[in-house]
Amino acid sequence: MQHLPPETWRWDAADIARAIRLGALSAKEATQDALARLAAVNPAINAVVDPLPDLALAAAEAADAARSRGEALGPLHGVPVTVKVNADMGGRATTNGVVAFKDAIAPEDSAVVGNLRKAGAIVIGRTNTPAFSWRWFTDNDLHGKTLNPWSAGHTPGGSSGGAGAAVAAGIGAVAHGNDIGGSVRYPAYACGVAGLRPSLGRIPAYNPGAKQERSLSAQILSTQGPLARRVRDLRLALEAMAAPDWRDPWQAPVPLEGPPLPRRVALCADPAGTGVHPAVAAAVRAAGEALERAGYVVEEAAPPGFAAVAADWDAFIHAEATVFMAEGFRSLADAKARAIFGVMGERDLPALPDYMRLLAARATHQRAWAAWMQERPLLVIPTSAEPPFPQGLDETDFARVIRAQQPLFPTVLLGLPSVSVPTGVAEGLPMGVQVVAPRWREDLALAAAEAIEAACPMPTPLDPR
Repeated sequence: MQHLPPETWRWDAADIARAIRLGALSAKEATQDALARLAAVNPAINAVVDPLPDLALAAAEAADAARSRGEALGPLHGVPVTVKVNADMGGRATTNGVVAFKDAIAPEDSAVVGNLRKAGAIVIGRTNTPAFSWRWFTDNDLHGKTLNPWSAGHTPGGSSGGAGAAVAAGIGAVAHGNDIGGSVRYPAYACGVAGLRPSLGRIPAYNPGAKQERSLSAQILSTQGPLARRVRDLRLALEAMAAPDWRDPWQAPVPLEGPPLPRRVALCADPAGTGVHPAVAAAVRAAGEALERAGYVVEEAAPPGFAAVAADWDAFIHAEATVFMAEGFRSLADAKARAIFGVMGERDLPALPDYMRLLAARATHQRAWAAWMQERPLLVIPTSAEPPFPQGLDETDFARVIRAQQPLFPTVLLGLPSVSVPTGVAEGLPMGVQVVAPRWREDLALAAAEAIEAACPMPTPLDPR
C-alpha cells in the first residue's frame, strides 16, 4: 500500500471509491479516518447520534476482503456514509427522534439502507432528526439538538439536519436523508452542501419495522435522497440508492440518463410572490450568471400557478397528518414538536370534498408544469426565501417559517427532481438555490448544479464554529 496524504475524510466519495478500486486506499483506512473525524467533531454538533465504529470496521474489512477476491465492486464500495435514524437498519433502533422508540429495533434494512450497503457503502453512524421527522429544525428529547457547523445559533435544517451537519463537517462523504417538504434540500442549503430530492419513484422506500402503512401523502410525496459536499457525489449516491426493490410499489425502473433537451433555464427569484431576502435574490442571480457562462440560455420566467401548488401541498399533507400522526404527536412527541404540530393543525384544513378536489387538481398542475417545461426544461429558484433560520424560530413564529419555505413545496406535490446547491456565503451563513428538472431528469438538474458549483466553490468540509 503506497503512502497516502492524511485526512482522507476530506475526500469526495468518488475519489475514495476510485482509490479503493485501484488499490491505493483500503476501505478500512478510509473508515478509520472517517471514524476519527466523527470522534473529533461530532461532540460539538451532535449530528451523529448512533455511532457505529465496530460495525463500520467489520464492514470495511469485509469490503477489503471482497476486493481482494476480485468480486464486482459497487459504486460506493468502501465509502464511509451516514444514514438517518428514521430509516430501518437491521439490529439498530429506528428512533425517528422519539423517546418511546429508543428500543424499536429494526428487523432488517430498509430499502434505501439496503441499497447503500449492497453498493459497498460503509455506514459509520446514524444521524439526528426532529421528533417524527416533522420540523425544519433538528432537536428532540431523545438525542438532543443538532448544531449547524457554520453557526451554532442557526438551524442545520430539518428533518435531515443531522445528515446535513455531518456532511458539512466531514463526517462521511455521503449522507442519506429523506424529503417530504424540503427535508433533504433545506438541510443542504442551511449547511452549505448539495442535496438531491429525486423524482417520485426513483429510489425505493420501505421500512420493514413499520407498524402500519404510510398515508397516501407520505407514499406519493416523500422521497429518499442523498446529501454530499459535491454534486458529483450525489450522482454516485443516486446510482447506488436507486437499485430496484420490489417492496416499494411506487418505484419505477427508469434509466438514470435521458436524451438531450434544450439548455434553457428559467430564473425566478420569488416564485411564490411572498418576497425574498436580498441575499436570496442575489444567490439566484449568481446561479443564473454561472449557468450563462456555462453555455445555458437563461431567462427570467415564473412557472405556472406556483403559489397554488404550494398551497395544495400544504393542505394535502397536513390534512392527512391530522388523521395519521395526531395521536402519535399527542402521546409520544416532545413538548416542542407537539406544540408546533398543534399550530399546524390550527390552520384551515380541507374537508373531505375539498380534499378530493385538490388530489384531482394535482394532475392539472403536473400537466401545466410539463407543458411549461417543454420550452425551458430547467428552473432555478430559491431553496428558502430567507437565509438559514435562527435556532428555534418555529417555536415563536411558525407563520414566518412556513411562508419562507414556500419554494420547497411545489416540486414535492408534482413529483419533480430538485437539486439544492450552494452559491456562496452571505454574512457568515451558506446561501444556495435549487435546480428543478422534468420528472426522471435528475441528470439535467445535476449537470446544471455542477455548473453552478464550479462557479461558487464552498469551503467544506469545515470545523464547527
